[in-house]
Amino acid sequence: MPPATSAVPLEALHPATPFDTLLGPWAHSADPAYCRDLDGRLLAVNQAFARKFGRAAAEWPGVSLGSILHADDQGSPATVPAELARPPYRTAREHRCDTPQGWRWIAWEKTPLHDAAGALVGVRAVGRDITKQRVAEEQYLKLSRAVEQSPVAIVITDAEGRVQYVNPKYTEASGRTLEDILDGNIDVLRDGHPGEESFRAMLAAVRAHREWRGELGGRRADGRVVWESVQVSSLLGSGGEVANLLCLREDITERKRLEQELRQAQKMESLGTLAGGIAHDFNNLLAIINGYSDFCLNHNVDPARVRKSLQEIHRAAQRASGLVRQILTFSRKHEVRCAPFDLNSQVRELVALLSETFPRTVGIELQLADQLPPLLADQNQVQQILLNLCVNARDAMPAGGTITVTTRLRAGTEKPGVPGVDPAKTYVCLEVSDTGIGLTPEVRARIFEPFFTTKPANQGTGLGLAVIYGIVTSHKGFIEVESTPGAGSTFIAGLPLSVETQVVPALAAAGEFPGGAETLLVVDDEASLRHLLEATFTTKGYAVVTAATGLEAIDYLGRADRPLDAVLLDLNMPGANGLKVVKVARLARPGVKVLVLSGNLTAETRAQLESLGLKDFVQKPYALDDVGRRVRALLDGR
Repeated sequence: MPPATSAVPLEALHPATPFDTLLGPWAHSADPAYCRDLDGRLLAVNQAFARKFGRAAAEWPGVSLGSILHADDQGSPATVPAELARPPYRTAREHRCDTPQGWRWIAWEKTPLHDAAGALVGVRAVGRDITKQRVAEEQYLKLSRAVEQSPVAIVITDAEGRVQYVNPKYTEASGRTLEDILDGNIDVLRDGHPGEESFRAMLAAVRAHREWRGELGGRRADGRVVWESVQVSSLLGSGGEVANLLCLREDITERKRLEQELRQAQKMESLGTLAGGIAHDFNNLLAIINGYSDFCLNHNVDPARVRKSLQEIHRAAQRASGLVRQILTFSRKHEVRCAPFDLNSQVRELVALLSETFPRTVGIELQLADQLPPLLADQNQVQQILLNLCVNARDAMPAGGTITVTTRLRAGTEKPGVPGVDPAKTYVCLEVSDTGIGLTPEVRARIFEPFFTTKPANQGTGLGLAVIYGIVTSHKGFIEVESTPGAGSTFIAGLPLSVETQVVPALAAAGEFPGGAETLLVVDDEASLRHLLEATFTTKGYAVVTAATGLEAIDYLGRADRPLDAVLLDLNMPGANGLKVVKVARLARPGVKVLVLSGNLTAETRAQLESLGLKDFVQKPYALDDVGRRVRALLDGR
């Protein structure tokens, strides 16, 4: 039996009864309140209810409560919550109600109405508008589900970088749970950074309220190398201070692999573009060599004429060496190797080659900055940037025109708003301008997309500018385009100038290299080269032994009674390759020096040789003086 204080006289339930008798202390409440009978008809409402639902309080008695409830929230009018029949004789429900302001969520606290005999005869309810709270809860749930189900790994740390939350995607990708991180005190934000300097730069940026972005690579527990696109930003507290750090990590390993394949494909396409010009130039050089050789062999000429002919042959051979070097640069796979080099020299060399390839209606002009500092970058990839930009400029001028290649220094502050530019850095800019057809704004917006091309079918893959964008990005540089339809285009690629850049000392000038009395083993399957090296070093006092195959070299190395101080070794040989010869030399003659002479030393082979302790390599074709000096330095331990 409920307490007597909740009982209401039966006659008080008549609609004519004053509402304050039914509503009790809530008659003048600021919260909406109503009383209804067991059939769901309203008996009385207070003024707050009337204001909430837009009708005078006197108009509500007799109206069905269901008229203001959402269809999904209505039950049977005769249904009374079971909680009202047992202590504490009250319950709470949340309903969507139709108001002049639209559907609103209202939380109703309901208590029973009893007659004098204690029978349940009605329900009294007091409401509170919780729409904002419900919307906030729904937004929170959506946000929570988005974070939990995000395809991107999410990490939240405190301001000092201590992890407070990781989402399931991070656990799936890394194999670490939040408990593993906390138990192992793992510094997650450090993952992938190549060094302490990079990590500190990231922390400094986010603590200064700047967003940090980068691509980081690392090796997982299963041995896989994984690349991630990482974004770190600060979350501010109520006082504007950095309260937390938000880290987003997305696996881009597959994208990096595809980028590498695109670059290699573009190299081959570029090589095809140059093939005609290279063949033309190479045939000219062969004609010079053959012609002067025949002249010297078949005519009685004085020594001065012979010397002049040999000089022409030597110059032609040097030019042919440059062509071979260009072919290797653009055709083989090559890992990124950053080293200082003279950009102006590279521009002159490549432009000379392009001048032989491009139509005579296309002229190339150079505007190179004086005393340009050495650029610390991958020389092969910078050459590829220039080649691709020049080929695009040529294609933009079908009727001919002028390509202008410019080099200059630019401070980062001169490029405000350009993506990728750091105002604190200085950039070496390579600019390629043409007088061609120009680009429309629509084309400019898409030119760096892979496979997007404006060229006719079978005349381009749409990879060139995408590859350039990837190269520039990997060097922490920028690229921008200035173009007007009908007035030509200018592409500007900027690469940061490193404060550590130093000029690489050039090789000593050609001349007489020092001799010696040591024993050398010359290993090469090309008879003419063997005889040339044998004669050259013999005249300098060395004792020279030759081997035409790898097996012959291994046989000599195995005879401990035979003297040997150094090996001049080619890598591509029948029987046993140079790598096997090196391995035998390390076992049989551990003190013997080895100088590798190779025409095509791949990155993989170089890595294998370096793992065996070799650091001395000479690229074919070589100058005899250079080989002589390298051998002497090797024997002297320099």
